[in-house]
Amino acid sequence: MTLHPIRMIGFDADDTLWQNEQFYRLTEGQFQALLTDYAEGEHISERLLEAERRNLGHYGFGIKGFTLSMIETALDVTEGKVPGKVIGEILSIGRNLLSHPVETMPHVHEVLEALAGQYYLVLITKGDLFDQERKLAQSGLGDFFDSVEIVSDKTATTYRRIFGKGDGPEHAMMVGNSLKSDIVPAIATGAWGVFVPHALTWALEHVEKPTEAPRFKEIAHLGEFLPLLDSLG
Repeated sequence: MTLHPIRMIGFDADDTLWQNEQFYRLTEGQFQALLTDYAEGEHISERLLEAERRNLGHYGFGIKGFTLSMIETALDVTEGKVPGKVIGEILSIGRNLLSHPVETMPHVHEVLEALAGQYYLVLITKGDLFDQERKLAQSGLGDFFDSVEIVSDKTATTYRRIFGKGDGPEHAMMVGNSLKSDIVPAIATGAWGVFVPHALTWALEHVEKPTEAPRFKEIAHLGEFLPLLDSLG
């Protein structure tokens, strides 16, 4: 085992290891088209985001909650007049989210291959259990990880529990594209947080960068991760 002060590294999955948000944006466009006779696309998206925000506490993150929020929004913008055929089509485009191929991000394989066996690697992701398991299996990345944590939400409590299985947060690092879910709560535990921005990020994941935090780092892509890690040793 490495003597590096960082011994456990957590990686987010969606939009850090593989593409995800682009498929939700595609589905949202299809959803807008289904309701084009009732409202403008921008208005539909605004109402959908409101529904998603309301429903997080009920349905959690992932495809099921997104699909139910689309149905709720359809009922909302049509004042309950949405045809049953449209509801069926909404269910269909929601299910189609489960069939998109897994497209890994650049540099993922080389980075994980270099880290495996040198650090305790844990995949920390939230969303629908079956969907996350499917994507991990199809990605071919599973063997790089020492453990996998599919959680309902990512909070400081979540990270304390996971990092506590190792040498504690002070010897841990979280890598991800979401400031709100991956970086800020991990740093709150005393861990390092490495922000890897993605071109598309869900509106509900936006918060300010914790630039004053000594353990906050930002890289443009995962190809910059190994040199960053070496610099912290």
